[in-house]
Amino acid sequence: MKIINYLFLTSLLLVSVLVYPQLNSRETVNEDQYENLQIGYSKTTSIVFPYSIKSVDKGSADVLVQKAKGVENILLLKAAKQYFFQTNLTVVTTDARLYVFVLNYNEDCPDLNIKAENAAAASKDVLFSMENENQKKIEQLASLVLSKKKKTSGLKKSKFQIRLEVNGIFIHQDVLYLRVVFENKSKINYDIDQLRFFIRDQRKSKRTASQEIEILPLYTTSSSAVIPYKSEVIKVYALEKFTIPENKYLTLQLIEKNGGRHLEVNINNNLTDKVFPIAEYSSSAY
Repeated sequence: MKIINYLFLTSLLLVSVLVYPQLNSRETVNEDQYENLQIGYSKTTSIVFPYSIKSVDKGSADVLVQKAKGVENILLLKAAKQYFFQTNLTVVTTDARLYVFVLNYNEDCPDLNIKAENAAAASKDVLFSMENENQKKIEQLASLVLSKKKKTSGLKKSKFQIRLEVNGIFIHQDVLYLRVVFENKSKINYDIDQLRFFIRDQRKSKRTASQEIEILPLYTTSSSAVIPYKSEVIKVYALEKFTIPENKYLTLQLIEKNGGRHLEVNINNNLTDKVFPIAEYSSSAY
């Protein structure tokens, strides 16, 4: 019996010795999945992400990090201290992806321009709070709204042979999607300077200032700023969910660049009667 126990213990020890290096090897492989970046003290490294940057965390104060001015998807970093110890950088983007980078000091040959899409995302399971849907989902739903047949009528203004119309209002969770039609019947291209969204007072009193609250779009399906002559352009604007108080209305203000063909469309507080919840309709219902 003692011999059997001895053989059993010996076998168990051998299995442990053989398995341990394999487990160790697996851990090393996982670490190697993270992108290794060489950054310097006197040179700036740029990381370009496929979507906007939502949050950034650096593992050490020896590294300087900031977004590039005027853009949302480029991160700039450099060493704040020469010969810093290896550290890491964690970035979450608006398409719900988590990126992890291992940072090393290298003044002679730093990486200057990196595309994050070439680095495997550490996770694709990031969950944002309900009040702030991720950008990728907003883009997908905006494209879906663009193709739907369900329409809203009566929300339009025509002037100067230009037509501005909201022909569909949809909602999903905390985001409203307004489908806007731009029609140019004239023989001159219409260059859009801006399309603005305001919550305004219905009546302006001479004794009190009129209050305006501007709503900035979260996303637009097209960045084109030209409505060619004799043509129609349709865009979807994603806005953070809102309601229109009594005695106020939502104004869409279209302003022409270097021109005077300006239009406004007003939507009163019966907006809720015109909204189509996206989740409640199948594709055939549209």
